This record gives sequence, structure tokens and C-alpha cells, in this order.
Amino acid sequence: MKTFLAKKETVQPKWHIIDAEGQVLGRMAVKIANVLRGRHKATYTPHVDTGDYVIVVNAEKIVVTGKKEEQNSYMFFSGFVGGESYRSFSEQRVRNPQFIIEHAVKGMLPKNRLARQMLTKLRVFAGPEHTHEAQTPTPLPL
Repeated sequence: MKTFLAKKETVQPKWHIIDAEGQVLGRMAVKIANVLRGRHKATYTPHVDTGDYVIVVNAEKIVVTGKKEEQNSYMFFSGFVGGESYRSFSEQRVRNPQFIIEHAVKGMLPKNRLARQMLTKLRVFAGPEHTHEAQTPTPLPL
């Protein structure tokens, strides 16, 4: 029996949509990362991007457990001496809620060129509307 290896030319990605309202951040990020990698398909091949596109709506209504709302912080660096700045989770939720989900999913993907390519297939929107109706996304059960 020969091992099946998918080829880039034969992969046909689908579009999925996820409503983040009331979803726990970490558990949802794992599901999104697996769909972006293609782990949910029988044709999964580690060195080929076999994943699908994922649209996340209502990013501002994500839920975290425990004291992460107050204790989690995100660090940004301007590149200059003393240019570190920190934002708490709640402040980041108000300022840029899409970043929270993108940051969590990025941490769950492998650290290589292929993962950076996979991350471009993630589209996150703060509110309930999105701009991808033409792709007819199917709801992804969580």
C-alpha cells in the first residue's frame, strides 16, 4: 500500500464561518488552527497546505475563563530603546478584538513559512457582518 500525499494543485479549499459569540477563546482557536492546517480532512499532508478558509464573526464577544480578562496582557515593541508597551486583554478587546483571535490561532500553528501562508486564510471580523457572502461559507460546528 502506498502512502497518499496531497499535491498543492489538487487541493480544493472550502470556506467555513464561525460565530465567536460566547465561545471560549482557547478551545475555538484549536478548532480554527486544525481547519486552517487541514487536519479535519482525510487528505491531510503535513508539508502541503490542505486547509480551508475560516471566517470568524463577533470577535468582540469572545469569552475567556478564570482571571484571564484582568491578568492576560499583550506586549508590543516599537523597535526603539524603551519602546515596550503592554495592553491588557480587556483593553485589547475594546481597541482591536480581531488581534486576540489571530494571536491565539497563530500560536497554535507551526512556526514556519507554511504556517504564515495558512494564517492568511483566516478572516476575523469584530461584528456580525462579513464581506465574504460570495464564497457561500458553511457554518463550522464547534
